[in-house]
Amino acid sequence: MGLLDRLSVLLGLKKKEVHVLCLGLDNSGKTTIINKLKPSNAQSQNILPTIGFSIEKFKSSSLSFTVFDMSGQGRYRNLWEHYYKEGQAIIFVVDSSDRLRMVVAKEELDTLLNHPDIKHRRIPILFFANKMDLRDAVTSVKVSQLLCLENIKDKPWHICASDAIKGEGLQEGVDWLQDLSTATTWKL
Repeated sequence: MGLLDRLSVLLGLKKKEVHVLCLGLDNSGKTTIINKLKPSNAQSQNILPTIGFSIEKFKSSSLSFTVFDMSGQGRYRNLWEHYYKEGQAIIFVVDSSDRLRMVVAKEELDTLLNHPDIKHRRIPILFFANKMDLRDAVTSVKVSQLLCLENIKDKPWHICASDAIKGEGLQEGVDWLQDLSTATTWKL
């Protein structure tokens, strides 16, 4: 059973389809994370950079997940907003070893949070401070500070340190979503 299968069971979701937006700069590990969230028999051994966007659909016992893997390359980031209305949760992935582009990641996050289709919704945002296995990686606490996540007051959010290649930290994100669903009335 993949992480999304477990997530659907844990959240007790009854909707037939859940739309998750996976956003972040290019080379942050979005596609690798999505791959690890799939059931093990559906995981790919070759991960290629996403050009434009890709849609991954897979089913759990009770749900059909549609994950929009949005390219983080500068020329494609303007496509993100076309999917905001349909998104029911956001996974925002940050390369914690890329200090030079942390400012760009913050700018893109601010643009996302201020978009009319996101601004007034209580959409949950799960942050992955990815690539923690790299020598130059900063901690998830430091990533949170650099992105000024403490300023997000109107949306539930959580940040997890992760290594998408090994799958480390991904379960923590799933656990947070489970805890969120039992502590509040939020449902995907």
